[in-house]
Amino acid sequence: MKRILLPLLAMSFGMTAAQAKLNVVATTPDLAAIVRSIGGDQVDLTTLGKPAEDPHFVDAKPSFIVKLNHADVLVEGGADLEVGWLPALLEGARNPKLEPGKPGRVACSEGIALLEVPSSLDRSKGDVHAAGNPHYLTDPMNAKIVAQHIGTALSALDTAHAAVFQSNVKRFNDSIDAKFAEWQRVLAQYKGTTVVAYHNFWPYFAKRFELNMDLFLEPKPGIPPTPAHLADVIGRVKADHLKVIIVQPYQNRRTAEAVAQHTEAKIVDFPSFPSGDQTYEMWMDGLVKALAAALGSEK
Repeated sequence: MKRILLPLLAMSFGMTAAQAKLNVVATTPDLAAIVRSIGGDQVDLTTLGKPAEDPHFVDAKPSFIVKLNHADVLVEGGADLEVGWLPALLEGARNPKLEPGKPGRVACSEGIALLEVPSSLDRSKGDVHAAGNPHYLTDPMNAKIVAQHIGTALSALDTAHAAVFQSNVKRFNDSIDAKFAEWQRVLAQYKGTTVVAYHNFWPYFAKRFELNMDLFLEPKPGIPPTPAHLADVIGRVKADHLKVIIVQPYQNRRTAEAVAQHTEAKIVDFPSFPSGDQTYEMWMDGLVKALAAALGSEK
């Protein structure tokens, strides 16, 4: 009888331990990377958006409703980043744990000094966000604020591991501080340099590292490039001897290639998010080094 009961007890204990993990859903891969750093082995993590997917237009699969229905925690960017696809999924999931104001709903934009908050909404200016530009995680200092949000939420929902989560927050923040000093050194010589971007995704990155990233291949946010606008961009790139055009995975690279062919600029593929098991720090490190290499090289 003991030979039968002991394996059954072991299996039961294993199932209980597995079930004790918090089930966390993150909307985008950058948020997921920070959740992994803070939650570690104490969370089961699902990421809805893909690394090469436009976060404004995530493919909202029916399976996501099931994931959200079973979730203990939802970590979202907020600031209208997911407004085009997340609300319908949450309505279908009918999970009271994820209602606004509940401990399981982590709105990571809280406490962030959002840039480009419009004084009034004018759709003639393109895809303008009422709350401000939502791509704040391109500034590593904002990642520290997000890490604390996540650590606080996980600690409240799993008090047995609260000390672990808070220790991981400190470790993450210390890592960001150490790397930030290095990133500043790498980009210091390029302060004030203008970098061309396809879309207005990088104002927080630009402000933090004292770059100018206000010339875009899009005439207005979310509006496809026009020949007349691209001609203006080409003229500006030539006149100012601009060296770099950054393009993200879901954008039309051929448009950037057309500009590069008529100028001295070099195209740099800038990933919007960490991929695979990349940490947030690894992703940011790749961005900084790729940009510095392009700015310091000849076409």
